[in-house]
Amino acid sequence: MNVRQGAPGTAPPREQGRVTAIAAFWLGKINTAAAAVSGVAIGVAGCVLTWEATARYLFKIPSDWQDEVSIYLLVGATFLSASWVQERRGHVGIQALAAILSPRADGIRRFASDIAALLFCAFFSWKSWTLLHEAVKDGQTSNSAFGAPLWIPYGCMAAGMTLVTLQLVLQVLSREALQPRD
Repeated sequence: MNVRQGAPGTAPPREQGRVTAIAAFWLGKINTAAAAVSGVAIGVAGCVLTWEATARYLFKIPSDWQDEVSIYLLVGATFLSASWVQERRGHVGIQALAAILSPRADGIRRFASDIAALLFCAFFSWKSWTLLHEAVKDGQTSNSAFGAPLWIPYGCMAAGMTLVTLQLVLQVLSREALQPRD
């Protein structure tokens, strides 16, 4: 980064790199924990749906809660694991462009994509936090007979999108996309 030494409000380049590395380390730990929780949530959703099918068809015990619980678990798993996937750049990408562009042009394309994704995810995160605030303030629940509180999926969305936004901030600050690929 081209940061002048001693400019007010900026850390020297070496200091910025150290701070970014520490932030990346801790965000990586949080991402790994969130991904583990997501894996458990997917397993629980599978168990809930298996129980529902078994109870309904074998034992003739209908229930009305399993669909909503499964949806909440899967929504939570999706949003909470998104930052872990972004950390590994595992989201869908356009590999065809990487094959035809020069390494420098491809790096610029990936960096511009990171910035666009950062802007989108920051907006999505902000909106998720506003939805969460409204759901908590108003005591909103789903319209189903189960009546699950809406702060659960909104909270997962807000936390997950905040983690993705932070991951993208680190990737943009480190200019990782501009580094030569292995």
